[in-house]
This record gives sequence, structure tokens and C-alpha cells, in this order.
Amino acid sequence: MAGSDVNPHQPQGSLAKLMVGAMGIVYGDIGTSPLYAMREAFAGHHPLAMDQEHIFGVLSLIFWSMVLVVTIKYVVFTMRADNKGEGGSLALLALISHKVSGARWTTGIVVLGVFATALFYGDSMITPAMSVLSAVEGLKVIDPGFSVLVVPLSVVLLVGIFLIQRRGTARVGALFGPIMVVYFTVLAVLGVLNIFQAPQVLLALNPWYAIHFFIIDGWKAFLALGSVVLAVTGAEALYTDMGHFGKKPIRMSWLTVVMPALMLNYLGQGALLTVNPSAIDSPFYHLAPAWALIPMVALTTMATIIASQAVISGAFSVTQQAIQLGFLPRLSIKFTSAEAQGQIYIPFINWGLMVCVLTLVLAFQSSSNLAAAYGIAVTGAMTIDTILLGVVIFMLWRWNKVTAFALLGLFLVVDLTYFAANLTKVPDGGWVPLVIGLTIFTLLTTWNRGRKLVQDKLQASAMPIEVFIKSATASTTRVPGTAVFLTSTSNGVPHALLHNMKHNKILHERVVFLTVMIENVPYVPATRRIEVLDMGQNFYRIIIHYGFMQDPDIPRALARAADYGLAFKMMETSFFLSRQTLVTSTAPGMPLWREKVFSWMMRNATNAMEFFKLPSNRVVELGSQVEI
Repeated sequence: MAGSDVNPHQPQGSLAKLMVGAMGIVYGDIGTSPLYAMREAFAGHHPLAMDQEHIFGVLSLIFWSMVLVVTIKYVVFTMRADNKGEGGSLALLALISHKVSGARWTTGIVVLGVFATALFYGDSMITPAMSVLSAVEGLKVIDPGFSVLVVPLSVVLLVGIFLIQRRGTARVGALFGPIMVVYFTVLAVLGVLNIFQAPQVLLALNPWYAIHFFIIDGWKAFLALGSVVLAVTGAEALYTDMGHFGKKPIRMSWLTVVMPALMLNYLGQGALLTVNPSAIDSPFYHLAPAWALIPMVALTTMATIIASQAVISGAFSVTQQAIQLGFLPRLSIKFTSAEAQGQIYIPFINWGLMVCVLTLVLAFQSSSNLAAAYGIAVTGAMTIDTILLGVVIFMLWRWNKVTAFALLGLFLVVDLTYFAANLTKVPDGGWVPLVIGLTIFTLLTTWNRGRKLVQDKLQASAMPIEVFIKSATASTTRVPGTAVFLTSTSNGVPHALLHNMKHNKILHERVVFLTVMIENVPYVPATRRIEVLDMGQNFYRIIIHYGFMQDPDIPRALARAADYGLAFKMMETSFFLSRQTLVTSTAPGMPLWREKVFSWMMRNATNAMEFFKLPSNRVVELGSQVEI
């Protein structure tokens, strides 16, 4: 069920099965990078000379980027920093906040973690557009006359991807892994066949060629990093999707299948360009013989659809975390599969992403143009991941400082160099992910700040519960039934109760103050789900605990209250909700424009009844105005 008491993504099955599954979800983005990485290095916005020194230099940079960024940074170290098995910027941020809350610098760490999340949304928009456009552009290799079909067909495919989200992908998802296994196998085979034409490209694995590239052509080598980084976009997915498959399957599939296949393909492209520089218009597709081009375009298009699907699902998952951790308002979350428990669909995010992705396709028209916008969000998020990893290493793992500084220094030099190289793309389209990131960052922080101000305001004016119980029970008529008042704070009388008494002048026979607490861990076990406190006079305080990856279900949780001698009959229970209306003011809490943004977000939030799965015929909403 959606509100499962256990981790719905708990990896199950043999190592081989989990490895295949990981290839269908985790490696779609990085797996489709060979479509454009080499091409952009030599024919992009900063083209390089097509000679052996530059070809070997780029290949060496790609290989050692995979070693340093993907293998050492993510596979070896970052994946160790899991939050009860879950990964990603928000999960890492929650882990740090949980362990070192109260430290002076935690505010800065929170800001960085939230900004990394905002950049992820920008990447979620660019990746589907870039991947699908690159795959469909293979039609131009088959016949240049097909070029007019590239954008329309890409739009049709992308619309189709977003339309099927509401039905879920549990059924076809079983095919994703096998398709990607075939795809990676084809990449490796085509690479090997072309390496035979110029086997000397294997020398490019020597890091000297990367160093030599900088010695002979330093500025162009630096600019080339903006294209080389395209070969490792998607590396963060190894960490983000860790909860789905576990560490070992992701690590094993990278080391034994994905990285070898990708590197063989890049070396094959290098060999091809060595003997046939004219193939630079699409070195990926030119690896294949003419008779294989059509099936190659079909297979690659399927791979990019799978990559896009994985990114969209990741956006849904990150949104769910952001809602639970208080960075986004409640949104409607649909569960698309009773069996595949982690399958969720968020309509608002789905249609918002679709509009943005289609806008990018129509605005940039080609993957080469879009490559200018690709990379900044990824390298920014990677840099922030390194900083968050540093906090974990120093504060949680407590490593030797010399070792920690040496390792983090290496990671930061690499990340910041890549980020700086991508900043050169800003005039050509790199501003797009920055604008998207800053906009989403503003929304996330505005909601978090506004929510805290509202809670502080309500708490400041709340009557102490003990005082209320003594005064109200002596003078107020009590009627049969149970009244459950939802409140966001675990002290003070809920405003909905005060409004109910003011207008109806009665109290129910049994009154329950209910608070849902979201913990900084992904899953809270059933044994810790509920706390019950008897406050006397038939008043009770109940606190329900959930992890940030769990789906709140209040009726289901209340069924556990019977273990504490507090049974609930839903047809005799009324749920009272307080709906706040924000009144903007010039008070010092937030600038007026942010108050208006927060007010808009409040108005468009899904109501608590739907979010907490309350029975609609047992809910009473009472409104109030709040000025912050």
C-alpha cells in the first residue's frame, strides 16, 4: 500500500536482477551521453582541431572524469553517505540536519542543499529535451531530408512520455532494464569494431594525454571541459536512486557493464574520427554500418525515452521529499501501482515539466544548441554534493583532517573547474538552467520561510492547553462523538477548536489534538508510528510520525491507537481542519512580494483532507486569517 510502514523501495531479488533493473533506471541519463559528448567537444560552440593530440586529449579527459567524478566520488564515497538507504541532496540534507542540528553553519548548509534540489529540477527539464532530440537526429544521418522531421517527432515522443505518466510505468518498466542491457551491449560492440581501425586510441587512457592537452592548448582545453562534462551528466543518479536498488547492484553494474561499455564507445568514436574526420556531424551514429542505422535510431530512441522516464520519476520522488520536509506546499500525489509501491505521479509537476521541456525543444531546435544550456545545473549540483559530503566526512564520519582535506580538495578542484568551464556557456543558453534554478530556489525557500512565520504567529497567539481544559470543561456542553483537531504544533490549542466553540458553543465527548510529524529519516517503523498522551477530561494528544519518503494516511495510523486503549470509529469521528488565509502586510517577516508568492502557493496547495486521506464526509473546515 502507499502508506506502507516499511521502505517500499527495499531492494528485493538476486544481484543480477537488481543490476539489470538499475541499468533501466539509474544509467539512462549517463548512458545516452555518447550521443553528443564527443560531437560537442569538436563541433560545438568551441570547436577543436581534429588531430590526434586533441582527440586523445578529449578521450583522456572523458576517461579520467569517469574515474574521478563517477567512480571515486560517487560510487566509492558519496554512496556511503546514505540516509537509512536513501540518497539525493534532500536526503543528505535531512541526514545532516538530523545529526548536527543547532550548529551555527547549518543554515548555510540548508541553503546549499535546497539550491542543489532547485538545480535538479532544471536538469529534469533539459535532460529529456536533450536526449530525445539527440536520438531522433539520427534520422539526418539516414537521410538529410529527414531533418525537417526531427523537432516535430521529438515533440510527439516527449508528449507521449508525459501522457503515460498518469497510468504509471510498472508494466513496461520491467522492459527498461533488458532494453538498456541490449543498448549498452551494442555501444560496446560498435566501439570495439571501430577501435580495430585505429587501436592506438587505447593510449588515450593514459592521463598524460589529458595533461598534454592543457600544455599545448590550455584555454581550448579548459573550454573543452564544458563538453567533456556531458559524458558524466547523470552521475548524481547513482546516489539519488540508491534506495531503489541498493549500493551493491548500482556499483557492480557501473564497474562491470556501464563504464566499460561507455568507454569502449567513446574510444570507438575517437578511432572513427582519427580515420574519418568528416564523421564529426554524428560520430555516434557513424559507428554503425549503413544497414544498421534504422534499428540503431530505434534502439537509441528507446534508450532516451527510458532516460527521460527515469528523470521524470526522479522529479516526482524529489517533490514528495520536498513536500514532506516543508519546502513545498501539499500537492496531489497519485499512486499508480498497488504492487510497485514506489510508483507515484504528481500531476502538477508532470504538466509543468512537459510545458518546460517542449518550450526548450521548440526554442533551441537542436541538441547542439541545447548543449549550451546543459551542464551548468549538473556541475553546480555536483559541487554542492561535494560540500555536503565534506560535512558528513568531518561531522559524522570524523575522518583524519589531512586525509579529508586532500580528498575533498581534489573533488572540489575537479567540480569547480567543470563549473567554471560551463559558465562560459551562459551567453549561448547556459542562463536557462540558472534562471530555472533560481526561480525554483525562490519558491522552495519562500514556502519554507512563510510556513515557519505562520506557525510562529499561530503558536504565539495559542492558548495553553492546560488552561483551556480547566476553563472549558466546566462551562461547555459536551456532545457524543469524537472530534479530531489537526494542528501543526504539538502545544497550544488548535485555532479550529476555538472557532468551533465560539460558533457552536459545544465540545465533543472525546477531543483529540492530532499532529503529523515528518522526521529527517526516509522511513519510520510501525512500532514508532504513533504517540498517545492522555491529558485528562477525555482530552488526548496524538502525534503520528512518518519519514520523508512515506505517504501520510491518518485513518490507517489512528487504527493503531486501539493499542493504547483509544479506539476510533470513523462514522462517529469528525475531523476539524483550520484553513488559513494569508493577509499580506508590511511586517518585517518577509518582503511583500514574497508574501504574495507565499499566499499564491497556499491557495494552490492540495487540501489537508485529500493529502492525509481523511474521509470527505467526516471533515469540517474552519477558516481564519493570518498576518505575517
